[in-house]
Amino acid sequence: MKISGTFLDEITHDIPSANWGPEEWAADFDAMQKIGIDTVIVIRGGYKDRSTFNSEALKSFQPMLPVYTDLVQVFLDQAQRCGMKLFFGLYDSGLHWQKGDYEKEAEINKFFSEEVTQKYGQHPAFQGWYLSHEMSVYDSKLIRIYEELTGHLRSLKNLPVLMSPYVKGRKQFEDPITPQEHYKQWDTILGNLSSKVDIVAFQDGQVDFYELPEIMSINKELADKHGLQAWSNVETFERGMPINFLPINWQNLRYKMEVAKNAGVEKLITFEFSHFMSPNSIYRSAHNLYKRYREWLDLGSF
Repeated sequence: MKISGTFLDEITHDIPSANWGPEEWAADFDAMQKIGIDTVIVIRGGYKDRSTFNSEALKSFQPMLPVYTDLVQVFLDQAQRCGMKLFFGLYDSGLHWQKGDYEKEAEINKFFSEEVTQKYGQHPAFQGWYLSHEMSVYDSKLIRIYEELTGHLRSLKNLPVLMSPYVKGRKQFEDPITPQEHYKQWDTILGNLSSKVDIVAFQDGQVDFYELPEIMSINKELADKHGLQAWSNVETFERGMPINFLPINWQNLRYKMEVAKNAGVEKLITFEFSHFMSPNSIYRSAHNLYKRYREWLDLGSF
């Protein structure tokens, strides 16, 4: 199992901007292509008052900061050049859905996704949708956002829909969920979403390493039970350190990939290549991680 997909995160939330332009992004797509990445996922089309392109739809709901580079066009063109599929992530208000106002969050995203489809929907690299609103346990309001938006997205452009939930694990939460409760919660969630979402790629970084095999097996079992493709979001940044967030230790990344392989997931994606694994990253340790990964690929250990 090799990493064959990555998120693209430049509407940064809790990691620093690389301040790249089209030239730097082209070089990074080249680096992705060299290690076999065939799928890129725009993690969010917009966040709060920032957007990946000059969105008139978002401006109609709130003041937005100016956009000087159309990143969606850059990403789509580079994906096409490198033979990659692009999944487009939705808008995260950072406000309405956290307050439980799912109607407002869904309303904004309907207008936003219509605008996205009109501007970019015919681009050959546009091959999927990504639901940017993450969940870890059953939340009826968030389920309703998913249910309402997935039908709307398919009516605009009938493409696979991806979600990447997180696990309420002990590396991030003081009251972590048990594997048994995780199974119960996600059996219910995926039962609600089985006809609406095509792919589920659980994040793997919140879970203690010793619990990860059991959780990963549960995730795969539930995806199979409810007819979804099971991917794994193998995080390439380190959790559990006093400094957030730095590139992961290669040994930890290899271990997580092996756990995913043993669980039988169908594809490995990561959050995220450009910051934490790229030879072009702002972090020197990411350059070294890329070297270790290339060495591992050359050995054919996967």
